[in-house]
Formats: sequence, C-alpha cells, structure tokens
Amino acid sequence: MTNDIAIFDADDIEAHVQALGALLHACVHGGASIGFVLPFSQVDGEAFWMMSVLPAVRQGKRLLLVVRKDGRIAGTGQLDYDTPPNQPHRAEIRKVMVHPDFRRQGIAKALMVALESAAHRLGRGLITLDTRTGDKAEPLYLGLGYQIAGIIPDYCRDPFKDHLDATTIMFKAISA
Repeated sequence: MTNDIAIFDADDIEAHVQALGALLHACVHGGASIGFVLPFSQVDGEAFWMMSVLPAVRQGKRLLLVVRKDGRIAGTGQLDYDTPPNQPHRAEIRKVMVHPDFRRQGIAKALMVALESAAHRLGRGLITLDTRTGDKAEPLYLGLGYQIAGIIPDYCRDPFKDHLDATTIMFKAISA
C-alpha cells in the first residue's frame, strides 16, 4: 500500500491545525494512549499542535510527518531530535497516531519506516520510543525490530478511566 507522506513545516501546521486537532481528538476518543485523558475537545487538540509541536518544528527540533488519504489527514508521527549534547546520535519517535477511520491499513508502519529513514538522514543511529504496555502498537514496534528496554509500572493514566497503565520503553539501533 502506498501512502502520501509529507513533511509538515510550521506553515503547514498552522494551515491544517483544525484537521490535526480533529485527528488528535478522534485518536484520544478512540482509546489511544498518547498523553491525553477525557474530557478532551478538538480545541484541546488544536492547542497541542500550536503550543507543543509548532514551536519545536519551527525551531528545527522536531520533524512532523503526515499521511493523507482520501483528502484527509489519516495519521501523523513525530521525530524529536532535540537531544542533549551527549546524545547527538539519538532521536525519539513521538505520538504516532492513525485516525480510527484509517486503522489497519499499514499507515502506522509506513510512518515508522519514514521516521526511521529521517533519523538515518539526520545521523541518528539510536531511536527510542515508549508505548502503553500491551497496547495495539506494541506488536508493530516489535515487528519492526524494536527491543524492549524495560517496563515502568503505573506510568500514565488510562484515557477513559481512573486507572494507571504501565509503559514499555523500546529502542532500535539503525545504521546512521
């Protein structure tokens, strides 16, 4: 399957903030553990893109990849390479999300492959990420060659209920 994957710059984020907010809103309401809990509005989603992602992209510290399908934003993934001076070889994959209407179509895998390629181009040979332990994304990451570094219990709140979930910290070495 081919997906239209684009790099969004700061201007793109501003131009598509409503669609990005709608994506985040749908993902959170669809159960994605990506740092937010209910209640969560589309305005909350738009604020995340404008206040968290936009400044990092504008400052050249983060890469935002966007998949479009059927004229809609179907998914996004971020590569954070704002690392301390002793970690210039590392990047972190953040907030890979696919709209519930477009799941199980290979979009998350395509985003991951594209993010890894971007890390390689940036000379980042070690990629880290975290995911809710037992989440649907965990087998995808394992299948792409990510290894488990460890599990932290009671790391984050479940998006729907007052319950703490564990997170799995993962890494993958790529040739930079």
